[in-house]
Amino acid sequence: MTGGTMAEEQKFSTDAAADTGDAAKKPIWLRLWPVYIIVGGALLAWRMGWLDYLTLESLRANIDTFDALVADNFPLVLAGFVLLYAVITLFMIPGSVVTIAGGALFGLTASVPIFGTIGTVLGATLGASCLFFAAKTSIGEVLRDIAGPFLGKMEQEFADSPVSYMFVLRLVPAVPFAVANIAPALLGAKFRHYVLTTFFGIIPGTMAYSWIGAAAAEFIRDDTIGTDDTAALIGSLASKVTPALIALFVVALIPLAYKKFFKKKTAAAS
Repeated sequence: MTGGTMAEEQKFSTDAAADTGDAAKKPIWLRLWPVYIIVGGALLAWRMGWLDYLTLESLRANIDTFDALVADNFPLVLAGFVLLYAVITLFMIPGSVVTIAGGALFGLTASVPIFGTIGTVLGATLGASCLFFAAKTSIGEVLRDIAGPFLGKMEQEFADSPVSYMFVLRLVPAVPFAVANIAPALLGAKFRHYVLTTFFGIIPGTMAYSWIGAAAAEFIRDDTIGTDDTAALIGSLASKVTPALIALFVVALIPLAYKKFFKKKTAAAS
């Protein structure tokens, strides 16, 4: 068995090296195929007139429609957004863009993206909870394959302090969100601990992304400036987006603070 495994590894290494060599031999114009797709897509959008929908006037008109929809059917729209985010989380689809869209859809309340954050957190927690129970069934074997590369690294720290580890896992995105949803169930976490750490742990990051969407929407809604007044456009954009960027910067510092203080404290305790 060992000899067969070594032979397979050598074959894999040889094949990988051959593939790398072939890729290196390809002319530069062949290796730039992603650029051709992007340029082709941009030309198609221009020819079809799709770029007209990205003008400030068009965005203002469309966001007015969404604003009216939210104002007239707020509970229904919020519930729909929660369910949409739950489905996205359940099917392990990256949701950053939807989080930003939620901030834009529900806007700012008392200068904070409250409802966008609430909708995303509730939806993500609901979807993650469904994944938690799915991991306890026969589907868990499939999910284990997804989380497999991370489980061995996570097992010891999880066993030492499950609640603290799950909270840090949410607060400091050391692994993909989908893996963070699956792994605790496979490692034997209690559901109530899983829900609480998920709900509270994702709030800072969610608020930062929702703020970006809400700030962008506030800029689009600002009809006091014309599209030909460049200085006013830049000033309005800066005033609305700056708080969101500060919030995102603070969230980005969390992993660094964790590594600097908590990791050292854990090492000292050990």
